[in-house]
Amino acid sequence: MTVATHLENHRYGHEPETRRLRSAAPTRGADVLALANQKGGVAKTTSTLNLGAALRERGLRVLLIDLDPQSNLTMSLGIDPETVERSMFDVLVHKVPIQEIIAHAEVDIAVGSIDLAGAELALAATIGRERALEKALMPVLQEYDYVLIDTPPSLGLLTINALSASDGVIVPVQCEYLSLRGLVQLENTLQMIRENLNPRVRIRGILPTMLDNRLVHAREALDLLERNFAGRVFKTRVRKTVRLAEAPVSGVSVLTYDSAGSAARAYRDLAEEVVNGAKEES
Repeated sequence: MTVATHLENHRYGHEPETRRLRSAAPTRGADVLALANQKGGVAKTTSTLNLGAALRERGLRVLLIDLDPQSNLTMSLGIDPETVERSMFDVLVHKVPIQEIIAHAEVDIAVGSIDLAGAELALAATIGRERALEKALMPVLQEYDYVLIDTPPSLGLLTINALSASDGVIVPVQCEYLSLRGLVQLENTLQMIRENLNPRVRIRGILPTMLDNRLVHAREALDLLERNFAGRVFKTRVRKTVRLAEAPVSGVSVLTYDSAGSAARAYRDLAEEVVNGAKEES
């Protein structure tokens, strides 16, 4: 079965769903958004950081959560994960208050570390293991407008924790044909999360990333994405640029590193869509 067939089955096998957006300041506090895609290399970390920076630039209070054992989000803000005393591993496994591991950088971040690689095993035998992150976030939800969670490139227990704690999911998708197939698997996982753990979570929007308009393949993949997930694809397109790779070396977002560049403009546009979409639903 081809990817196109998978997508068509998904499109017509489920009730059409428009992007559902929550208020920027819902009753329970922050709007919690997971950036998730089980495929690696789709700019999840890049998008988490730069969307967070763009929201922060608008005067909103933003907390980033590094839930990936690779800790690239932590490193991208100039923090060496090997030097942190405690991280999200300690929050999830040892119930350390999340306030104690938040670093105040360009954007506030609950830091990650390589220890997170053992979190799934450590949590496996615990009761309520899928809700560990949700419980940990409760004390800080009133202190922020947005919480953005960078997830691992898998649909394991850490990602399930992120989806269980979230109001919505932003899905970065590389504009390549094979990368689209994972959207169906992610939506199936979200359906199970809605049925068993978190009935409110939906795909907030799909973000095309690493787009190279010079390639016919990329344009065709984008067209396929828009046709099969109509109404859920953000208007923003994040194009390939060396600035996105250079910014983390300096420990800052691309909005600080190259404020007038195309990548910075793209993430400002994405922030506009996220905020205005939330206002439309409220």
